[in-house]
Amino acid sequence: MYLDELCSKAKNAKYGLGALSEDAKNQALETIANALLEDEASILEANEKDLANGVAAGMHQGLLDRLKLDHGRIEGMAEGIRQVAALPDPVGKILDTFTRPNGLKLTKITVPMGVIGIIYESRPNVTADAFALCFKAGSAVILKGGKDAINSNMAIVASIKRGLSLCKITEDAISLIEKTDRETTTEFMKKKEYVDLLIPRGGAGLIKAVVENSTIPVIETGTGNCHIFVDESADFDEAIEIIFNAKTQRIGVCNACESLVIHENIVKDFLPKLYEKLSTKNVEIRGDKASCEALSEAKEATEEDFYKEYLDYILSVKTVASCEEAIAFINEHNTGHSDAILSKNEENIRKFLAGVDSACVYANASTRFTDGFEFGFGAEIGISTQKLHARGPMGLEQIVSYKYQIEGNGQVRP
Repeated sequence: MYLDELCSKAKNAKYGLGALSEDAKNQALETIANALLEDEASILEANEKDLANGVAAGMHQGLLDRLKLDHGRIEGMAEGIRQVAALPDPVGKILDTFTRPNGLKLTKITVPMGVIGIIYESRPNVTADAFALCFKAGSAVILKGGKDAINSNMAIVASIKRGLSLCKITEDAISLIEKTDRETTTEFMKKKEYVDLLIPRGGAGLIKAVVENSTIPVIETGTGNCHIFVDESADFDEAIEIIFNAKTQRIGVCNACESLVIHENIVKDFLPKLYEKLSTKNVEIRGDKASCEALSEAKEATEEDFYKEYLDYILSVKTVASCEEAIAFINEHNTGHSDAILSKNEENIRKFLAGVDSACVYANASTRFTDGFEFGFGAEIGISTQKLHARGPMGLEQIVSYKYQIEGNGQVRP
């Protein structure tokens, strides 16, 4: 009954939201961005409760980093909302128009998805990002965060609702499922009569549970076992800085580098120099036989290590004899998220970019750029690792649908 009532309100709200003008949506987003900044003290107070609970429960350092809010991150949430406001309205765009021989005029036009459900873990900033994108795309959003961030999420949603109220827009544009038990989450996955699209954001277990149990159409966002291949022609200094950034800037994010692939001709020279830099962050190396021979500090990797998203100061290392072998290894072990080649060999770069089957494939740059902000999409709803409808960072254009409008002058089908 609790979920039916909540979902029903969102479904009723979607029709009014879909009819809002671009100016009305943008003004509301600006008001909500200001409300978040004004409510910073109460949001941080709520977040402190979640952090304290996480420490008491022995939460992993990477997950605590995802959970933590501070002044800068709240400013970042507000800026993300303003960036979404500045983006073109994705609703009402004419994608195609044509006239049939019988005189029927067909127009293909973008329309709101309707009600979007998002199930996510330990990242309260997702609450603001998801709302902003869904709202600008003309949809209501129902959020199901994890219990780890429940206090933070409630405070952020309260601030968003206050901003909506100031603009005289229904507060049912955003709903937060405050029950944190698994049974409620599983039940939510079955509310197909209310929810048009479901997006999971979190670890492999959460995503697997949603994909396998949901009756609502799902866009699968993936975990990030991101690889970087260091080709034998790579510039060592440049490569070290890129890997250091990709591995250590933030360990608890899906676009951090978790696996390193090194050409066998350079592993003895390159790996010790890289480790000298990584050791400043106490990064542990788990390598294959050749890697361990090149670096005495390395620990022997298991086969499981090469598939693992650590979200920790740990990096697996595999040596290969060629670019082709690197591509094959990465395609076998990655999660289809983000992978990179560091090389000055243009032929190998082209092979890698064409051959690696991931949503985002880089040459001579950090995998940390796989992000809605960095791609110019504003805030993102997630990183899709599937191939149907949306792939890579999902911004506004990936969370609208379309319909055909057909105009005639009395035609009947013979």
